[in-house]
Amino acid sequence: MTDARPPILDLKDAAAPSVFKPVNLLREARRQKGLEHGEVPAICLLDPDGDMVRRLRRTGHAEQVAHWACYHTKMWKFLWDGREFGIVGCAVGAPFAVLVAEQMFASGCRFLVSISSSGQIAPLGEPPYFILIDRALRDEGTSHHYLTPSRFAEADTEVLARLAPLSGAGVYRGATWTTDAPYRETAEAIAAHREAGILAVEMEAAALYAFSRACARPVACFAHVTNTMAQAEGDFEKGEADGVLASLTLAAAASKAWMEGEPT
Repeated sequence: MTDARPPILDLKDAAAPSVFKPVNLLREARRQKGLEHGEVPAICLLDPDGDMVRRLRRTGHAEQVAHWACYHTKMWKFLWDGREFGIVGCAVGAPFAVLVAEQMFASGCRFLVSISSSGQIAPLGEPPYFILIDRALRDEGTSHHYLTPSRFAEADTEVLARLAPLSGAGVYRGATWTTDAPYRETAEAIAAHREAGILAVEMEAAALYAFSRACARPVACFAHVTNTMAQAEGDFEKGEADGVLASLTLAAAASKAWMEGEPT
């Protein structure tokens, strides 16, 4: 008789402190690279597809953050709608997104927004459109290192409350399915998740929300629904300028809503 408990759940104690800490890694990275210590912008963005980073750089709006000590990525800073942002592109998938998020908050980030290209599960309209993710199905591994087992990772209630006005501005709100294996999105799984009320599929939100909950770090995840898993030609169209202007406008609105709720 086989053990039905998956081994990924073994030796997991969400309350136990980690020996390996991002602040210590960054300390050693700065030493090795000869970097000065400095804080990143208070509002940071994760751009898994990299479209925002590429356009900001191409148009001369982005400047590299020289003291960002991550071994795996570059951070860029830019001004949008009068506010400074830090942004990291192409951190795709749950492990990479949380690795970068941990290092962002250890470097001075105060609020993180992730906008991830996502596949449509339940049709809310013709893609592209945005969903403020309020909970994400934990079909990945990273979240289980941060939270005890549960079906969903929930967004922070205060983040959702502050960002509630965005729903009146054409942004949907609901649940997504976070998977580590996008090429294993089977018809059976899609149908079951649609029946359960899940709206879209992406690769980062469950892990980012588990990190957010476990470490008390404010994170907002948005699904940019751009495709139906390439089941027909002409899919993956993001709209004007590859959806960059719409995504930056959304990020600015989310950051404004968050900051307006901060105590003065």
